[in-house]
Amino acid sequence: MAQRTILNTVERKFILLLGDLLIIVASLNVFINYAIDREFTSFRLQATIYAVGLLTYLGLAYSLDFYNIQNTTKRRFIITQSLYITFLFVFFIFLFSVLYFDASFWRIPLISFLVLTPLQIALWRLLFRNLFQLIPITKNVFYIYDEVSTETFKDDIDKINGEGLKTFYKVKLTYSVNQQVSLDKKIFRDATDKIDTWIINTKSYDLLPEPLERILLKSMIKGKEIISFTSFYENTYEALPIRSHNDSFQEILKFRNNKIRYLQRIFSFGVNFVLSTLVGLVFVISIPFVVLGNLFFNRGPLFYVQKRVGQYGKEFKIYKFRSMIVDAEEAGAKMATKDDSRITPFGKILRVFRIDELPQIISVIKGDMQFIGPRPERKVFVDQLKKILPFYNARHLIKPGITGWAQVKYKYGENLEDSIRKLEYDLYYIKNRSITLDLRIIFKTITTILFSRGV
Repeated sequence: MAQRTILNTVERKFILLLGDLLIIVASLNVFINYAIDREFTSFRLQATIYAVGLLTYLGLAYSLDFYNIQNTTKRRFIITQSLYITFLFVFFIFLFSVLYFDASFWRIPLISFLVLTPLQIALWRLLFRNLFQLIPITKNVFYIYDEVSTETFKDDIDKINGEGLKTFYKVKLTYSVNQQVSLDKKIFRDATDKIDTWIINTKSYDLLPEPLERILLKSMIKGKEIISFTSFYENTYEALPIRSHNDSFQEILKFRNNKIRYLQRIFSFGVNFVLSTLVGLVFVISIPFVVLGNLFFNRGPLFYVQKRVGQYGKEFKIYKFRSMIVDAEEAGAKMATKDDSRITPFGKILRVFRIDELPQIISVIKGDMQFIGPRPERKVFVDQLKKILPFYNARHLIKPGITGWAQVKYKYGENLEDSIRKLEYDLYYIKNRSITLDLRIIFKTITTILFSRGV
């Protein structure tokens, strides 16, 4: 049987990026050479706008998840995302040229740049979507598991096939390494031709029978993809599968070589210093308005002080503007929900605009928190979650944050299931922490606040 050639996710992203960059460069060329009055053009202007333009576009595309392949299958999402991201890009370049170079423009070429660039990107992405509907993009999977994975078998299969998003993988065959089935069956002999990807979910790779290892080697030589379930889950969902092999510490928390990352430390210090200054200023300015609001619509203490678990499991005090009724937990500790009846009308306004979160800057200045990290939780809930989730304490390896990967990737947490999913994102962040991931969280947090999405 002829081997199927399927472009993987990285290759599809590269094709999409290449088409985008060709359009962006062509649009910048129109803007520089035709829209700007020749009286203002110079080599310095051309080089600066090209460089700023490309960096701006790539920054917006990365931070707003423009190259999430799953999103390229949704026509309406393609159009809206393409238009608003590219409009932000062209508007910024126009504004930059006016403020930095004080340039004047020819009207028709300028309008062409501002209007046609977003349309061209949207049309190219629609073409990309239609092309890949004609080309096979879903990989046939042979899923190998052991008795430890039997309990989560159905859930793991659903994750591979796609639960809430397109994964571009489809399980065709499964095999348990514990079952006594001959590996000489035709199904295994033909697997190297019919299967594109082998996903292995075993507690120990020593459990793989020798004949199966030979089949895997044969598949590898033929260029087939062989990955662990953890790697698949991490790359696809940008989270860690804590429900799969909860006792497999090495597989789940195989952290990268943690050499001293001076750039990461300098960047984190810079982010905390700059944002502490800006947010601290906003916090001080907001106090009189919150005091007045409390006086008329939310009588009671201005601040809500609570103990939370921080780095290395140590408790610290966290401060917020009170958004709930006084004695909201008179009946005992309870997780807050999105439409919690304990939230006052004025408190809802504070929450919508994230004003209630501003006093947390006090904890950042005191050194108990940082801007980016897992959200700190109360000890009563931490103790409950530790009994259920073996890896829950791992989120205390770093300082908690005001915002984090779980907050920008997942909905408002209201129950145990949400806590489990958020832990998957927290562990992914701890394992893959980097400057680029921090920047992505910052940009996503800004868009979350601007568009009032729940975190």
